[in-house]
Amino acid sequence: MQIIELLLKEMEQEAQTTRKMLSRVPADKFNWQPHPKSMILKRLATHVAELPSWVTMTLTTSELDFASSPYNPKDIKSTEELVNYFEECWADGKAHLEKAQESDLTGSWTLRNGDEIYSTSTRYEVIRMAFCQIVHHRAQLGVYLRLLDIPLPGSYGPSADESDFS
Repeated sequence: MQIIELLLKEMEQEAQTTRKMLSRVPADKFNWQPHPKSMILKRLATHVAELPSWVTMTLTTSELDFASSPYNPKDIKSTEELVNYFEECWADGKAHLEKAQESDLTGSWTLRNGDEIYSTSTRYEVIRMAFCQIVHHRAQLGVYLRLLDIPLPGSYGPSADESDFS
Protein backbone atom coordinates (compact mmCIF):
# COMPACT_ATOMS: atom_id res chain seq x y z
CA MET A 1 0.00 0.00 0.00
CA GLN A 2 1.11 3.52 -0.71
CA ILE A 3 1.20 6.16 2.03
CA ILE A 4 -1.92 7.98 0.82
CA GLU A 5 -3.90 4.74 0.77
CA LEU A 6 -2.79 4.03 4.34
CA LEU A 7 -3.75 7.54 5.46
CA LEU A 8 -7.17 7.22 3.80
CA LYS A 9 -7.76 3.88 5.51
CA GLU A 10 -6.84 5.33 8.89
CA MET A 11 -8.98 8.41 8.27
CA GLU A 12 -12.00 6.21 7.53
CA GLN A 13 -11.44 3.99 10.58
CA GLU A 14 -11.15 6.95 12.93
CA ALA A 15 -14.20 8.62 11.35
CA GLN A 16 -16.38 5.64 12.28
CA THR A 17 -15.59 6.04 15.98
CA THR A 18 -15.70 9.84 15.85
CA ARG A 19 -19.20 9.81 14.33
CA LYS A 20 -20.49 7.58 17.12
CA MET A 21 -18.89 9.74 19.81
CA LEU A 22 -20.11 13.06 18.41
CA SER A 23 -23.64 11.73 18.01
CA ARG A 24 -23.81 11.26 21.79
CA VAL A 25 -22.90 14.85 22.70
CA PRO A 26 -26.03 16.36 24.26
CA ALA A 27 -26.79 19.91 23.11
CA ASP A 28 -28.39 20.71 26.47
CA LYS A 29 -24.95 20.20 28.06
CA PHE A 30 -22.94 22.24 25.52
CA ASN A 31 -21.86 24.76 28.19
CA TRP A 32 -20.80 22.12 30.72
CA GLN A 33 -17.15 21.79 31.66
CA PRO A 34 -15.51 19.43 34.15
CA HIS A 35 -13.06 22.02 35.46
CA PRO A 36 -12.58 25.80 35.06
CA LYS A 37 -9.40 25.23 33.04
CA SER A 38 -11.14 22.75 30.71
CA MET A 39 -12.90 23.61 27.48
CA ILE A 40 -16.67 23.61 27.57
CA LEU A 41 -18.21 20.51 25.99
CA LYS A 42 -19.36 22.37 22.88
CA ARG A 43 -15.87 23.77 22.22
CA LEU A 44 -14.21 20.38 22.64
CA ALA A 45 -16.76 18.56 20.47
CA THR A 46 -16.52 21.24 17.77
CA HIS A 47 -12.74 20.89 17.78
CA VAL A 48 -13.02 17.12 17.34
CA ALA A 49 -15.45 17.69 14.46
CA GLU A 50 -13.22 20.22 12.67
CA LEU A 51 -9.90 18.36 12.93
CA PRO A 52 -10.30 16.46 9.62
CA SER A 53 -10.19 19.88 7.93
CA TRP A 54 -6.52 20.03 8.92
CA VAL A 55 -5.87 17.54 6.11
CA THR A 56 -7.18 20.08 3.60
CA MET A 57 -5.32 22.96 5.24
CA THR A 58 -2.08 20.99 5.32
CA LEU A 59 -2.30 20.03 1.65
CA THR A 60 -3.36 23.47 0.40
CA THR A 61 -1.19 25.84 2.47
CA SER A 62 2.39 26.05 3.66
CA GLU A 63 1.61 27.24 7.19
CA LEU A 64 -0.88 28.32 9.80
CA ASP A 65 -0.03 31.61 11.44
CA PHE A 66 -2.28 32.33 14.41
CA ALA A 67 -1.17 35.99 14.34
CA SER A 68 -2.67 36.56 10.89
CA SER A 69 -5.43 33.92 11.06
CA PRO A 70 -7.03 34.09 14.49
CA TYR A 71 -9.04 31.02 15.39
CA ASN A 72 -12.82 31.38 15.38
CA PRO A 73 -14.62 28.09 16.04
CA LYS A 74 -17.90 27.41 14.26
CA ASP A 75 -20.92 28.13 16.42
CA ILE A 76 -22.70 24.78 16.60
CA LYS A 77 -26.29 24.83 17.86
CA SER A 78 -27.29 21.14 18.00
CA THR A 79 -25.95 17.60 18.05
CA GLU A 80 -27.18 17.10 14.49
CA GLU A 81 -25.32 20.22 13.35
CA LEU A 82 -22.19 18.97 15.14
CA VAL A 83 -22.29 15.62 13.34
CA ASN A 84 -23.02 17.32 10.00
CA TYR A 85 -20.08 19.67 10.54
CA PHE A 86 -17.82 16.69 11.17
CA GLU A 87 -19.10 15.04 7.97
CA GLU A 88 -18.35 18.20 5.95
CA CYS A 89 -14.83 18.51 7.39
CA TRP A 90 -14.15 14.80 6.94
CA ALA A 91 -15.44 14.68 3.34
CA ASP A 92 -13.38 17.74 2.37
CA GLY A 93 -10.21 16.40 4.01
CA LYS A 94 -10.73 12.98 2.42
CA ALA A 95 -11.32 14.50 -1.04
CA HIS A 96 -8.09 16.51 -0.82
CA LEU A 97 -6.14 13.48 0.35
CA GLU A 98 -7.57 11.37 -2.48
CA LYS A 99 -6.35 13.97 -5.02
CA ALA A 100 -2.91 14.29 -3.44
CA GLN A 101 0.27 12.77 -4.79
CA GLU A 102 2.84 11.05 -2.59
CA SER A 103 5.26 13.89 -3.39
CA ASP A 104 2.78 16.38 -1.85
CA LEU A 105 3.41 14.77 1.54
CA THR A 106 7.11 15.63 1.67
CA GLY A 107 6.87 19.42 1.49
CA SER A 108 7.28 21.32 4.72
CA TRP A 109 4.50 22.97 6.67
CA THR A 110 4.86 25.43 9.56
CA LEU A 111 2.74 26.19 12.60
CA ARG A 112 3.48 29.64 14.00
CA ASN A 113 2.27 32.66 15.87
CA GLY A 114 3.93 35.57 14.11
CA ASP A 115 7.67 35.24 14.52
CA GLU A 116 7.36 32.40 17.02
CA ILE A 117 7.58 29.08 15.18
CA TYR A 118 5.96 26.19 17.04
CA SER A 119 6.93 23.52 14.54
CA THR A 120 7.99 22.85 10.98
CA SER A 121 7.26 19.36 9.72
CA THR A 122 6.53 17.49 6.52
CA ARG A 123 2.93 17.55 5.39
CA TYR A 124 2.79 13.82 6.10
CA GLU A 125 3.81 14.45 9.73
CA VAL A 126 1.22 17.22 10.11
CA ILE A 127 -1.56 14.98 8.75
CA ARG A 128 -0.52 12.22 11.16
CA MET A 129 -0.47 14.78 14.00
CA ALA A 130 -4.00 15.83 13.05
CA PHE A 131 -5.12 12.19 13.23
CA CYS A 132 -3.45 11.87 16.64
CA GLN A 133 -5.22 15.05 17.76
CA ILE A 134 -8.56 13.52 16.74
CA VAL A 135 -7.87 10.46 18.88
CA HIS A 136 -6.53 12.55 21.77
CA HIS A 137 -9.43 14.98 21.90
CA ARG A 138 -11.97 12.23 21.26
CA ALA A 139 -10.62 10.47 24.37
CA GLN A 140 -11.01 13.74 26.27
CA LEU A 141 -14.57 13.92 24.98
CA GLY A 142 -15.12 10.38 26.26
CA VAL A 143 -14.14 11.50 29.76
CA TYR A 144 -16.59 14.40 29.55
CA LEU A 145 -19.39 12.07 28.44
CA ARG A 146 -18.52 9.55 31.17
CA LEU A 147 -18.70 12.30 33.80
CA LEU A 148 -22.13 13.22 32.41
CA ASP A 149 -23.15 9.55 32.70
CA ILE A 150 -23.63 9.18 28.95
CA PRO A 151 -22.85 5.66 27.65
CA LEU A 152 -19.73 5.58 25.51
CA PRO A 153 -19.39 3.86 22.16
CA GLY A 154 -16.48 1.51 21.65
CA SER A 155 -13.42 2.78 19.82
CA TYR A 156 -11.19 -0.20 19.09
CA GLY A 157 -13.55 -2.79 20.49
CA PRO A 158 -16.54 -2.63 22.81
CA SER A 159 -16.64 -0.04 25.57
CA ALA A 160 -17.54 -0.88 29.17
CA ASP A 161 -21.05 0.30 28.28
CA GLU A 162 -21.27 -2.23 25.44
CA SER A 163 -19.77 -5.28 27.13
CA ASP A 164 -20.13 -7.51 30.14
CA PHE A 165 -16.70 -6.48 31.43
CA SER A 166 -17.89 -3.45 33.39
